[in-house]
Amino acid sequence: MSKGLIEKIKNKFEQNFSLNPLLIKSPGRINLIGEHTDYNMGLVFPATIDKSIIIAIAESKKKISQIYSVYFDEYLEIDFNNLKKQETGSWKNYVIGVVSGILNSTDKIENFNLVFGGDIPIGAGLSSSAALENGIVYGLNELFNLGLSKNEIMDISIAAEHDFAGVECGVMDQFANLNGKEENAILLDCSDLSFQHIPIRLDNYQFLLINTNVKHQLANSEYNQRKLECRTGSLAIQNKYPQLETLSQANLKQLNSVKDNLSTEVFKRCLYVIEENGRVKASKTAIEERDWQSFGDLLFASHKGLSKLFEVSCTELDFLVDLAKEDKSVLGSRMMGGGFGGCTINLIRKDAIEKIISQTNKEYQLKFGISISTYAVDITEGTRIIEA
Repeated sequence: MSKGLIEKIKNKFEQNFSLNPLLIKSPGRINLIGEHTDYNMGLVFPATIDKSIIIAIAESKKKISQIYSVYFDEYLEIDFNNLKKQETGSWKNYVIGVVSGILNSTDKIENFNLVFGGDIPIGAGLSSSAALENGIVYGLNELFNLGLSKNEIMDISIAAEHDFAGVECGVMDQFANLNGKEENAILLDCSDLSFQHIPIRLDNYQFLLINTNVKHQLANSEYNQRKLECRTGSLAIQNKYPQLETLSQANLKQLNSVKDNLSTEVFKRCLYVIEENGRVKASKTAIEERDWQSFGDLLFASHKGLSKLFEVSCTELDFLVDLAKEDKSVLGSRMMGGGFGGCTINLIRKDAIEKIISQTNKEYQLKFGISISTYAVDITEGTRIIEA
């Protein structure tokens, strides 16, 4: 993120409100591997990146709170006594949702003014929503000395996602955003929030995100459907093995023993989750040993599972991954995020990045008539206060 963007947010705030704001930097995240395992209380491997939302915030003397989105060039006014959901899909629901959550937790919050913008591409699966939610709660926590812990900030943001945005997300995005560490990924067990920072030393390689620039309308409904299917499978397994608390604790033998009680779709969802947790464990070893070829193979295997078993990929994502397999300078590739559009994450030799981008864009345009967007990303710190 450029210094100029931070200055732009700060200047916009000062123009609107004639106050010197507190500045918060709240990053997006990638997930190396472990997709759709978070709400199954499994293992995930996220990292915060150098694409962020910048939030400028200060206390207001008025009886309403005023928020301006540089992203959308839109204003929102909030009355604490009359919080209402906005139209589905609006950024305003994230703001209203976290304010509602804070008001349910404490009476210390006062009215505030806020301006936000950034360089996280929206709809690319980099969790701009979690960055916005956490960044606002983090800023209000600092501004009004609310005393909220990281986990309490996370819980407020997740509740906003569920209750106001209508997406039944897991804990990964918000947790990673708050606990990111430069040049480290986070190996997180979503069952108990235990985690390790695992150093990432990519040597001659780089993570490159390739955005399909499509987002199919069924993304949110299918996400919630997958969550229901996994829950159905988990209950069937627990009925036979009551000692198991989550689907992610089950093994393949236990799943196969109840196969006849499951629909084909539910069985495939459960099989994917169990196998993906295994891939996360194997990835930890590969990353610690800097065995990037093995890690790349795990990325390809993860995508196959997401496409064929969990069925959350799409034609455009599959095309990009298939194209990546044809070039030896790409060690691994998979779709990342909820699915049905968004980005692939690719591990690519640094000296081949420009060639890969050019070739991929050419082939993608020929196939779909639209261009890709690309983001070479580095791993950075989680949400924090910054200086302009």
